[in-house]
Amino acid sequence: MSTDINKAKLIVFDLDGTLTESKMHMDSEMASLLGRLLSKRLVAVISGGGFGRFEEQFLGQTDYPPEQFSRLLLFPTNATRFYRYDGGWKEIYADMLTPAERQKIKDAFERAFRDVGYQHPPKLYGEVVEDRGTQITFSALGQKAPLEAKKEWRGSLHDRRREIAAALEKYLPEFQIQIPGYTSIDVTRKGVNKAYGVHQMEKLLGMSVADMIFVGDALYEGGNDYPVKETGVDSIAVSGPEKTKQLIASWLKAIS
Repeated sequence: MSTDINKAKLIVFDLDGTLTESKMHMDSEMASLLGRLLSKRLVAVISGGGFGRFEEQFLGQTDYPPEQFSRLLLFPTNATRFYRYDGGWKEIYADMLTPAERQKIKDAFERAFRDVGYQHPPKLYGEVVEDRGTQITFSALGQKAPLEAKKEWRGSLHDRRREIAAALEKYLPEFQIQIPGYTSIDVTRKGVNKAYGVHQMEKLLGMSVADMIFVGDALYEGGNDYPVKETGVDSIAVSGPEKTKQLIASWLKAIS
């Protein structure tokens, strides 16, 4: 499938590593480019982060008029939540885990840590196992770790996420376990990933994947954007926010 921006009705962006650096504020140049794109196309943003993360990292850097915000669709926690703008941000749905499910996942993390002999780093930046309601997320250095610390940690001998995830499988066979970003493990209901998000967009917006373009930094096999490829949506891999800016700028010139 070849990318044709003039045939696309909806542009779907990953957040971390695509529109922003990991958990960093979107910069003013990206906000401006997205605002111009919103004048011409529907735009969706999907991420494993919760809505609070969207507010701080993304929405807090925007100052769009209501007509542009109304064309922006937000899908936090891998599309287990959906928000639209109608005089303010309204939650359209939330696929909540039950209290029992959430406790089971938290307990499973503690067992997995013991099983593999995992020791938390001596310096942590906020919560390590965060309950996002629709998703439980482990962040090895804590939820508020600085980007440089996360980059240094990923791929080091301290990064034992694959071992932890394998141990979790024993206790959580009915859940989806994913390893996104630099330091995280996400646990959701089975089948909840970014492909699930694309299918939710199809249903909610009355579109087909032929009407969409997806842009993400982790479309390689094993990456958290990779499941999107299974939907057949036209997907474009970028290496970071600067490449995304170049892509949006080229589209703005090409849109007829």
